[in-house]
Amino acid sequence: MDNKVLNNLSYGVYVVTTVDGQRPVGCVANCAMQITYDTMCVSINHDNYTNSCIKKSKKFAVSILGEHVNDNIIPVFGFQSSKDIDKFENIKTINVDGLEVIEDSVGYIICELVNQFETETHTVFEGKMTEAKLLKDDVPMTYSYYHQVKKGKSPKAAPTYQEETPAADKVAYRCKICGYIYEGDITKEPDTYVCPICKKDKSFFEKIV
Repeated sequence: MDNKVLNNLSYGVYVVTTVDGQRPVGCVANCAMQITYDTMCVSINHDNYTNSCIKKSKKFAVSILGEHVNDNIIPVFGFQSSKDIDKFENIKTINVDGLEVIEDSVGYIICELVNQFETETHTVFEGKMTEAKLLKDDVPMTYSYYHQVKKGKSPKAAPTYQEETPAADKVAYRCKICGYIYEGDITKEPDTYVCPICKKDKSFFEKIV
């Protein structure tokens, strides 16, 4: 199957947030859709800590990311786990009905969980919208824009993930966290070098044989 054709589907870029008890958690998602006038669905991978937290809290928020969103938002929420770190420590948010939403987003939607559907890899959460608000005038980011303009990568848990390989005659290193490929000899970079996607230092890169 030629998975490249799937790149022509329309995807957005969102941060889905919920709570782990009183602690805010969240992750990047690319599948969020309005089902009826007051219900929507989001799809979250089983491996994302946010998945189990939505099931427990019975609520979630969707922050719609724009093309001019702060460059730190996607690396923080897309390539690290809320189980291990506080993703909200250096991110400006707004608390709405007990959920944190991204201040630097086009807008947000608050949902109460009403149903969930399990697939082999993801849970599709259906929520009833209880609150929604526009926050700024920006063009909502698509995954096409994220990849082609921002030069961003997808984590392995994302439906849009496609493994990239360098040309056979080139030396290259791959980030073990997000999959970003550095073409050339990364050992010649200064120790201050960090991955442009997930911000990990060069010790997280491995040579591609």
